[in-house]
Amino acid sequence: MTDRIEMTEPDELTLDELFERLERMPVPEGYKVEIVEGSVHMSPQRWTHWEIIRWVVRQLEDHLGMGIVTGSDVRIDFPGHLNGFAPDLVKITDGAARDARGLFSPHDVEFVMEVISKSTAANDYGPKLATYASSGVPAYLIVDPYIGRCRLFTHPKDGEYGRDLSVDFGEEIDLSDTWVGLTLSTENFPRD
Repeated sequence: MTDRIEMTEPDELTLDELFERLERMPVPEGYKVEIVEGSVHMSPQRWTHWEIIRWVVRQLEDHLGMGIVTGSDVRIDFPGHLNGFAPDLVKITDGAARDARGLFSPHDVEFVMEVISKSTAANDYGPKLATYASSGVPAYLIVDPYIGRCRLFTHPKDGEYGRDLSVDFGEEIDLSDTWVGLTLSTENFPRD
């Protein structure tokens, strides 16, 4: 047995094989790893990042109950070329079941939130936005602590979002016309 990882061409690997190799690599503690369009991305977890996630989870649980299924930085395989995303926050449809590999289907996703990291912001506004829309994710929220602004994308149709709402930190995000059915406060969102 060797501690070397034999590499093949990315087009020859499946998402499962890529993630298996990543598990054997020395990923620094405190880093999130995901695969976007076949490229591996690692970004450091920041306290600001976690505080925003915590504020949103708390509001979702207060409104929808503690029994909801949410996850942070957990793998979901989305359609497209090697898209093993690990959203900052995801809310799964009530009653959804994981597959044999322990993963939820992208069709079970009702809400996704990504908190911008400088190194991966292009993914959140580019391939992830397109993939979430084409997968029919009903609500996709991008939170940018560097500029203190959120963008909410809703009403996916024909591979695009029909609505795009920008809200500054301190203002409310109206999700009342989505499955969430609440107005989300951004008053306590910290900035980087």
